[in-house]
Amino acid sequence: MIPFTAKVNLPKQGYLNIKDFEIPQGEALVEAILQLKKEKNAVILAHFYQPPAIQDIADFLGDSLQLARAAQNTNADMIAFCGVHFMAEAAKILNPTKKVVLPDLKAGCSLADSCSGKGLAALRAQYPGSMVATYINCNAETKAASDVIVTSSNAEHIIKSLPENVPLIFAPDKNLGRYLSQKTGRDMILWNGACIVHEAFSMDRIAQQLAAYPDAKLIAHPESEKPVLDLAHFIGSTSALLNFVENDAATTFIVATEEGILHEMRKRAPGKTLIPAKVFDESCNCSECFYMKRNTMEKLYLCMKYELPEIEIEENLRLEALKPIERMLEMSVNIK
Repeated sequence: MIPFTAKVNLPKQGYLNIKDFEIPQGEALVEAILQLKKEKNAVILAHFYQPPAIQDIADFLGDSLQLARAAQNTNADMIAFCGVHFMAEAAKILNPTKKVVLPDLKAGCSLADSCSGKGLAALRAQYPGSMVATYINCNAETKAASDVIVTSSNAEHIIKSLPENVPLIFAPDKNLGRYLSQKTGRDMILWNGACIVHEAFSMDRIAQQLAAYPDAKLIAHPESEKPVLDLAHFIGSTSALLNFVENDAATTFIVATEEGILHEMRKRAPGKTLIPAKVFDESCNCSECFYMKRNTMEKLYLCMKYELPEIEIEENLRLEALKPIERMLEMSVNIK
């Protein structure tokens, strides 16, 4: 075991290996993380798709827009970001003087990996005078090549606000882009990217679920494919899905988004029946994001203790990526 007084370097795998350290267990682990938070003036931000124990210990739990605002407004010296890499990057872009740590650097995103800044710039060059609206699920280089960032919570509002007389490129999620085109009436050039979790839902198997639960309402995230969205009773961002379940009169819901959201849904609507939407592959739990679940309580403890892995961004890149994020925050100030 490596003693706590020893200097620790980040291994090549991108996270501190829990087997190399003596780590408290159970309630002692929770208390140790809370003590580290106090000692280091840290804040724990977590996405709704994180493991339940991390959601429960977070200072702030939210979707991408809510987490971006929380990162912008925090007075903490250190941000422990429990989400995927692009989210922690966004926190660092907004907080260059704060230390931002991520429990596992390999907590990536298939959607973010599908679109590079260079590729987006090349697409823009094909459409002179175009504007680029990019979903927040992308890396810093891709953000820097964009005019404005959007989330699923504010995308419709922002798209409607952009000038109608210029070509509009939307990246990287083609499913969200197609949905936004339908909602706004805006013809957009779509990057060919998608989320592996939201593309795994099976329209046929969900139709069988709806037949088995005739009083159930299907709710879906707009990253899902069109056939699933066509079946849905309600389509919305992660936070919008939560609010719908909490406030709608129905008592049974089939939920077509990452399964981690069910933890918070059950807390907010304890009397309601929540059923994960079925995926194509019956042999796997494909509605669960492998990347989101790479973060664990043990890794969170180690990253706060040793302040590794740390997110660092070259300053010129940070400043370029900051512009479209700030534009997003300004344009969505009235959106909850």
